[in-house]
Amino acid sequence: MKKIIKTHVGAYGIIIKNDKIALVKKARGGYKGKLDLPGGGIEHTELPEEALKREVLEEAGININHYTLFNVYATNIMWEMEENLFEDLHHIGVIYLVKTNEEKLKEDSDGLDSEGAKWYEIKELDKDNLSPFTRMALEELEYL
Repeated sequence: MKKIIKTHVGAYGIIIKNDKIALVKKARGGYKGKLDLPGGGIEHTELPEEALKREVLEEAGININHYTLFNVYATNIMWEMEENLFEDLHHIGVIYLVKTNEEKLKEDSDGLDSEGAKWYEIKELDKDNLSPFTRMALEELEYL
């Protein structure tokens, strides 16, 4: 068994309107099939806020009007990238509360790691189908 050790730092947005939350379904990686906050990796020289705006636009198709730092989370997962090749991922997320005037989300795949974004009724979410950061954020906000 081979193992890759990696740290990934990303910026993610909590977008809630009328008891619904905007989430993306992950198409690949350690959270494949899970519902995740829109967001992603912070590129070289990029500020977390810049990554947040870029990633939310890429994955959810919406522009951000306002954002506030909510929290920073970290988690570790081990997942099999391919047969006998595992990634030991230390995932750090800079989490923001996000406001937008837009309501229509980009429901199609981004061709990378999102199968599209949708509004989900928070009270109908299954904890087991959420990425760690999504679950942590909704628990901290006392929605779960």
